Amino acid sequence: MRPSWDSYFMKIAEDVALRSTCDRAMVGAVLVREKHIIATGYNGSPAGLEHCDDIGHLMVDGHCVRTVHAEVNAIIQAAVFGQATKDAVCYVTHFPCLNCTKMLINARISRLVYANSYRVDPTALEFLTRAGVELVSIEDMPHQLPIDITPGT
Repeated sequence: MRPSWDSYFMKIAEDVALRSTCDRAMVGAVLVREKHIIATGYNGSPAGLEHCDDIGHLMVDGHCVRTVHAEVNAIIQAAVFGQATKDAVCYVTHFPCLNCTKMLINARISRLVYANSYRVDPTALEFLTRAGVELVSIEDMPHQLPIDITPGT
């Protein structure tokens, strides 16, 4: 059976997550406009710097701060290669944190499709709703993908 567009792009986000270099949360994001991928991103260190996988985590207040989050890396990749993000859809393996949420809103993402409700921040949820971003949980889709991308697995 042919997958829906949402299933297709979410599967790609899952594959992108496999490139993550911080095993605390292997997250993948895909930005899509008019059914074409414009950028991808995964959790990883800034270009040219050491990865968690190589030298360990840099923990501050219970969070690893060595990495750039997947959504931000996707937005940056789009900027580097001159791809407009206005009205794009973001497919991401985990619900975004508050900082990523603010960046997605400012990047003018119109729709957010996510697969894992890991640590849903109520403020992030409120911001996305108030900004008019359409939210789709993969769990709400008729043909849920068989995924398990939880941290530490």
